[in-house]
Amino acid sequence: MDDEFDILENSGATSASAFDIKKFLFRALSYWKWFILLLAISFYYVHYKNVREEFSYRLGTKISVEDDSNPLFTSNASLTFNWGGVTAKVQTLVVTLKSRSHHEKVVDRLEFYKSYLTQGRFRKEDIYKAAPFRFNHEYNAHQLINLPIKITFLNNDTFNLEVNFSGPTVSAQNYLTKNIKAIDVTPGPFKKQYKIGAPINLPFLKGTVVLAADRIAKPDTSYFISFSNFDSVVASYKARTSVSNPANSPILDIALIDKNTEKIVDYLNAVVEVLSEDQLNRKNQYATNAIKFIDEQISRVKSELSKNAEDLNDYRKKNKIFSLDDESVILNEKLTELDAEKESINRQLNYYANLKSYLTTSSTFTEIPAPSIAGINDGNILNNVSKINELSVQKSKLQYSVRSDASIFNDLNRQIEGLKNVLLENINAATHVLKRESKLVSSRLSKVESQFSKLPEDQQRLITIERQYTLSEQTYNVFLAKRGEAEIIKASNVSDILVIDSAKNTGAQVLGRNLNVRYVFAFLVALLIPLVLAFIFTLLDNSIHSPIDVEQLSAIPILGVVGKNPLDNNLIVHRKPKSAVAESFRAIRSNLQYFYKTKNLEGAKTLLVTSSVSGEGKTFTSINMATVFALSGKKTVLVGLDLRKPKIFGDFNIKNDVGVVNYLIGQEPLSEVVQKTDVEFLDVITSGPIPPNPGELLISPKLQELIEQLKKQYDYIVLDTPPMGLVADALELFDFVDTSIYMVRQDYTKKGMLNFINEKYRNKQIQNISIVYNGYDQKAKYGYGYGYGYGYGYGYGNYANGYHEDTKSTSGLLKKIKSIIKK
Repeated sequence: MDDEFDILENSGATSASAFDIKKFLFRALSYWKWFILLLAISFYYVHYKNVREEFSYRLGTKISVEDDSNPLFTSNASLTFNWGGVTAKVQTLVVTLKSRSHHEKVVDRLEFYKSYLTQGRFRKEDIYKAAPFRFNHEYNAHQLINLPIKITFLNNDTFNLEVNFSGPTVSAQNYLTKNIKAIDVTPGPFKKQYKIGAPINLPFLKGTVVLAADRIAKPDTSYFISFSNFDSVVASYKARTSVSNPANSPILDIALIDKNTEKIVDYLNAVVEVLSEDQLNRKNQYATNAIKFIDEQISRVKSELSKNAEDLNDYRKKNKIFSLDDESVILNEKLTELDAEKESINRQLNYYANLKSYLTTSSTFTEIPAPSIAGINDGNILNNVSKINELSVQKSKLQYSVRSDASIFNDLNRQIEGLKNVLLENINAATHVLKRESKLVSSRLSKVESQFSKLPEDQQRLITIERQYTLSEQTYNVFLAKRGEAEIIKASNVSDILVIDSAKNTGAQVLGRNLNVRYVFAFLVALLIPLVLAFIFTLLDNSIHSPIDVEQLSAIPILGVVGKNPLDNNLIVHRKPKSAVAESFRAIRSNLQYFYKTKNLEGAKTLLVTSSVSGEGKTFTSINMATVFALSGKKTVLVGLDLRKPKIFGDFNIKNDVGVVNYLIGQEPLSEVVQKTDVEFLDVITSGPIPPNPGELLISPKLQELIEQLKKQYDYIVLDTPPMGLVADALELFDFVDTSIYMVRQDYTKKGMLNFINEKYRNKQIQNISIVYNGYDQKAKYGYGYGYGYGYGYGYGNYANGYHEDTKSTSGLLKKIKSIIKK
């Protein structure tokens, strides 16, 4: 059948018509049941989502970045370095707060990879500190992750531990090393009873369950412990934490979004606490490095001082010399002074040598000891060491939040490399100066030592030992003083982080949409879907759905409108003579008789019934038109000329052994092919056996002879012909008839199928033809409610309700809506 449609639609250009708004509206109204169903489904879905909605909250804390300088800091101390002012500090702290390493410290400190849950109505809910117990896990043991562990308290002393394993292996993580490994388990439920406070030592869980302070465990209450992947937890908190710096001020706003407000408060406060500690540690880095360096020097000098003191005491006791004469005292003072000066020079040279080696061999410069501990006060070196340290700190911070190939790293590396080269030049220049000064001091020392050689041997020896002891003592005292200075500065340093508003749950901002708006969207979606479908189907619809469509597509007049056949065969006029369908055929009969009268036709009248394709009601109309003629007392014969697909015999319970084909080939006379029916005055000539050449038979002279003979015997001759849109047979038959009926069926006939008959009618190749609209359904989704059989009889109007036995009234509400749209 689809092939037939394609042939018809391609036989001529389809008439173009504008989009039918009325049809679209009626089609949309016909989808009201789908709208109600979609509305119910969408409202239920919205309700389902709303009652299960878990709201998130947003809390924040506000800090200020200060430039607190140490009141004990002096230009000689140089044990702290300048970060580049408040602006540089703010940017560094913003980067730090967004870095993964910072959140790792916070999650580790708060143990937020471990959750305490309870079973809610729709989900397991995080109760955090509201749980009456704590699980103190072993940090250096692997703990089960991503699978809740059920804790059911039996009484205040014992509990059941339950886990349901879905597979043979589970994942567990060591929260000290952060290593994850697979552990073999037995699939299915695991259950074991423990005492509160007793160690749990399982392959997948190690620790102790203890009651929280001032809490008791209610019997038969259940809770859950859940460990999560450490990296996933860190990434989650990092993504939900925001840092803003309004108007480039020294103020930082830190906010966090979470479903548990207590967790938000603790996490934000821990974020600030860790940040303050890290910043203070970084601020003390110079002092820390200096103390470490000084401790190494003190350890070395202390051993030398002890040895020299021991040698001095031993020499005095052995030689019984406890004091020097005046000349020896003077020489000893000169020698000690020159030794101290030379030691200072050597200490600076040694620092420069170490610093040069550090600069040329290290890739990071965050651990350079302060130059002041070696007595270096060169402003260029002090500033450059501070700058290179600052840049190195900034680079190390960015490594946790910025890709290593980012342009900012290239810029920092260039700046560090430039400062390193400047420092190396400064070191070379300072070393050159110090070596020159060392030679001068050595020269002066040689002159004093020449005088020293003239003293008695025992005095010389004593002076030598005392010189070594005094030198060690002075060096030791210098380092002790420097260390004390560094400790004081370190102890007196304060963090540059000032908390303005600490995080506190004083009305957290609820993050969530107005849930009632979802019902509005649900309504719009439920409405939009039928409308869109109606629009698409209307736009793509190429079927005829009403008599108005026929009037718009064709100039051929409409003879009548016939409703749907409710019976199991085509004999509705015979079996249901009072039905609306039977009345429609009577109306068509009246119209035909009026036509015959206006044409002054006398004698037998002939009627041809055809269509575009099979299935449009051609045979149904032929049978019933023949029946209404016969019921009026007129001798009528129905001739089946659809030789390819004979049908009419089945409705009358007669055989198709002989028929038109037998007559046309000269095999049987007319009397042998005519068959009586149960309808008085109605005879039928079936088509007979299917011939190999139906087209040739229909254009043979025998057919004209058959029509002429029938006109002599009958008042009405009805010809049931083949579809003229598929074969040319029906066109040849128009010459033998007085008038013709062209069938159009509601919701079945395509608009393009009328092109062929329209062209023939326009060219006057076919005349005296009318259209019968078949299958009319006033309640159809595209119907317009024409009533009264579209003016061609009483078919489906309200007037007919009192006379017809099968008419049903249209729904009052739907009818009113349709009437409004029509108007």
